[in-house]
Amino acid sequence: MKPDIDIAREAKPKKIGDIATGLGISEEYLELYGKFKSKVNLSINKEKLKGKKKGKLILVTAISPTPAGEGKTTTSVGLVDGLCHIGKKAMICLREPSLGPCFGMKGGAAGGGYAQVIPMTDINLHFTGDFHAIGAAHNLLSALIDNHIHWDNQLNIDPRRITWKRVVDMNDRSLRDITCGLGGTGNGIPRQSGYDITVASEIMAVFCLASDIDDLKKRIGNIVIGYTKSNEPVRAKQLNADGAITALLKDAFQPNLVQTLENNPAFIHGGPFANIAHGCNSVVSTKLALKLADYVVTEAGFGADLGAEKFFDIKCRKSGLKPDAVVLVATTKALKMHGGVEKEYLGSENIDAVNKGCKNLERHIENIRKFGVPVIVAINDYVTDTEKEHNAILKFCKKTGVQCKISSHWEKGGEGAADLAEEVAKIADSGSSKFKTLYDNKMSLWDKTQYIAQNIYGAADIIADKKVRNQFKKLEDDGFGKYPICMAKTQYSFSTDPLLMGAPSGHDVPIREVRLSAGAEFIVVVCGEIMTMPGLPRIPAAENIDLDDKGLIQGLF
Repeated sequence: MKPDIDIAREAKPKKIGDIATGLGISEEYLELYGKFKSKVNLSINKEKLKGKKKGKLILVTAISPTPAGEGKTTTSVGLVDGLCHIGKKAMICLREPSLGPCFGMKGGAAGGGYAQVIPMTDINLHFTGDFHAIGAAHNLLSALIDNHIHWDNQLNIDPRRITWKRVVDMNDRSLRDITCGLGGTGNGIPRQSGYDITVASEIMAVFCLASDIDDLKKRIGNIVIGYTKSNEPVRAKQLNADGAITALLKDAFQPNLVQTLENNPAFIHGGPFANIAHGCNSVVSTKLALKLADYVVTEAGFGADLGAEKFFDIKCRKSGLKPDAVVLVATTKALKMHGGVEKEYLGSENIDAVNKGCKNLERHIENIRKFGVPVIVAINDYVTDTEKEHNAILKFCKKTGVQCKISSHWEKGGEGAADLAEEVAKIADSGSSKFKTLYDNKMSLWDKTQYIAQNIYGAADIIADKKVRNQFKKLEDDGFGKYPICMAKTQYSFSTDPLLMGAPSGHDVPIREVRLSAGAEFIVVVCGEIMTMPGLPRIPAAENIDLDDKGLIQGLF
């Protein structure tokens, strides 16, 4: 089949005003970015949509990721096209792609094959400038911190205890650890710091969890940037930073409206890291979509043990959202990898490996059921799959008591996802969802972390040294004990060992450090080695991206 970028370029998009009209959004609420992209002014909520009945919310998640790929975004797009194909009014809510992965190893995040959102090149590159605004907002706070210390430091900020770094939306390992303020007294106070990638910024997490612009400002003001010399937390509002940062984010905070290859509506807005943050698109775009469509499909980053758990325990807990159904994506290739097959041998039929890999699928099914939401398995069909491999998965799912549908959206678009869409709509309409969060806010931070590790990862226990245990205690002493936990660990395994595939159990989860996200209102628990500033691979994707003689971008995937 043709490369994704060629398929996207051959699409026949509608003008974005026509897409908006189909949703009931009039021109007065659009802020156009050319013919095929637009911001939607959130004032429409109060002026046109107040009291309107909400649609059904469907989460797409996946088994533990593998280098073979699972196609979660592709399946999300295909499902929406499938729902529209069978006559439903549906739309999708996705995260915005980061430039780092686009130029690195992973590539873009606009779907694939005949299940994509467009304009693909715009979405994967600068889009509407949201990430630039978030990066500028984050670095404004960084500049204000160093400026405050330079001019008398009235808040008594300890330069050794500043936790707020700088950010850039690029994979650049050389910026992980830096020394700033060198060159004399006029250049600030020398101190050690570093850079994170923009998607790891707490501003990004705050941006995606805020319910409105006032809530955004409040959360920004509550960000803890570091500590005083007497070890008291210092907040952004003490630096009078919240007003200017909110002003920088005013336009970016409006959801971005685009479309799929089949001209179905899509909000793509926000993009927090799925490890250090909660890995979901913005609350405001999800809630707006639920007033505009009967079915809203969204996704959460990585596998269900990270993405779905955080979607439920952080995004839904904080926003009041209640999902009606979950689609769990699996592929024969990924299941074979979880069954012990090396990547170079995945093209060969191997029923035994598929059956062994289904242990990973089974663990994710069990976990989702703990949240009270009905789940259906979607087999993302690959051209190399065999009927026997599909039948093995179907047989396993039947034995486990879950519906399973084969979906060929990558090859056939919405038509290929029609069977999946029919079943998902039936489940979402059934009213069978009894959504609940995994744990109660009143549990201690340590107990919440332990509960996630034991009930989602299959761990025997969590372990930490005295320094980390003291961090838990200090956070509770400082008044942050009721916050949910945001686990940061490898996405490739239920354990903290990325090479331990399948469904390991009985392992210990070592906790390396604990970080406060007071604006986002969650506690980040770092397990194992987690990078907030990725590096580029030996041969980065950027080397294959170029402009052709017609001025068209080539090489994006």
